[in-house]
Amino acid sequence: MVNDVSDWPNVSIEDTEEQRAQAKKISDEIDDAIQRERRAKEEKRPPRKVLLLGPSQSGKSTLLKNFHLLFAPKSFHAEAEAWRAVIHLNLAQSVNFILDNLSTPNTISPGNKLFLRQDAGPDVGQLRIRLSPLRQVEISLNQCLTVEHEATPRRPISLYNNILRTEGTSKSSIRGGSAWKALAKSQTLHSSIKSELQKTRSILDACRDDIVSLWSDPAVREQLKKQGTTLEDSSVFFLDNAFRVAARDYIPTADDILRARLETIGVEEHRIVMETADAGEEWIFYDIEGSRGQRVASWVPYFDDVHAIIFLVSMADFDQSLPDDPQVNRFADSFTLWKTVCENKLIAQTPVMLLLNKADLLQEKLSAGIFFAQFVKEFGDQPNDLKSVSKYFKTLFMAAHDIHSPKERRLFVQTTCAIDTQAMSLVLREVKEVILVAMLKGNMI
Repeated sequence: MVNDVSDWPNVSIEDTEEQRAQAKKISDEIDDAIQRERRAKEEKRPPRKVLLLGPSQSGKSTLLKNFHLLFAPKSFHAEAEAWRAVIHLNLAQSVNFILDNLSTPNTISPGNKLFLRQDAGPDVGQLRIRLSPLRQVEISLNQCLTVEHEATPRRPISLYNNILRTEGTSKSSIRGGSAWKALAKSQTLHSSIKSELQKTRSILDACRDDIVSLWSDPAVREQLKKQGTTLEDSSVFFLDNAFRVAARDYIPTADDILRARLETIGVEEHRIVMETADAGEEWIFYDIEGSRGQRVASWVPYFDDVHAIIFLVSMADFDQSLPDDPQVNRFADSFTLWKTVCENKLIAQTPVMLLLNKADLLQEKLSAGIFFAQFVKEFGDQPNDLKSVSKYFKTLFMAAHDIHSPKERRLFVQTTCAIDTQAMSLVLREVKEVILVAMLKGNMI
């Protein structure tokens, strides 16, 4: 039965037309949005891909952090929370390593107190007891940095890389790419991880006076020197700043983050979306482990798909040997690796940038009376200063490039100090321009 017309909605012809017009307007807006999205995808430039190569500890990761700080500062500083855990691990492991190296039979008195000399300041035996909680801090931070934070925590694969170098020391590292950066997203962290991080900060804060006392004691440093234990510059930096770094309310500075040590294992892909120049552009960096067993074989798959290669050499390593082969000098190893990269036909047309890094540490060693010619005989009787040694590096590596490259190509060479942000900003801007010009010439943009 048909309802009475009086029950029908009171809709006029004008209302119907208005509704149709409104619906058409919405439909047109949706179509426009789809078209804009399609055009944006078509106009979006492909990401720039850069391969970071070089031996271990040449400064590849520090270079990457500098690039991140310079061109995507908001994103860089957003990761400060994650870097705090890494820095605290660096500090805790430094202290534990020092205490382990002081635990030798001829430095411990019958009363189980460590006196390195008669006029030693603090009682290191007592400091060892009071600093013992840092053992648990090291274990806890290892676990926090090696779990998948948004899933079920897993057992850490291995301990963090020893950031202090001494003869016979084994080497281990954090694996798992950049999963540790999930620590920067505190809102997604499991409550147990949050609680553990808070606990480690409390312990470090309670121990910071004792850490300062240990590190400031001349007798401790004298004993380490006698044992031939060499501290990396990043370790010394955090120990020198222990009172600030171990504070409960500590927030890492850009300089702190640049000096933090997190060794690359395998291949790590880093994506950086530009925030300053060329905002919105994406750069992809492949940071590849530089140990001898993970070199050309693991690098080759990336040779065919990158726009540029940045090769780093540490000029300060000329007086050191490889951890896994004491007979091989690090300088000779870097040079051999450089020749291998130059002669590879897969990258014969790929722009290559050579950064002769750690000029500051080289200067320190030369000023301390360490003679470059003692380890590199071919240097001869040239002046033992930064200018002469860096020129030798540049001349030698440029000649090897010209000799071993399958095709003629321009080589960009620069002497750098990766922890000097102002100097590196100029270098990185030039590196960026060199890469973009090379891509334009090769129609890769």
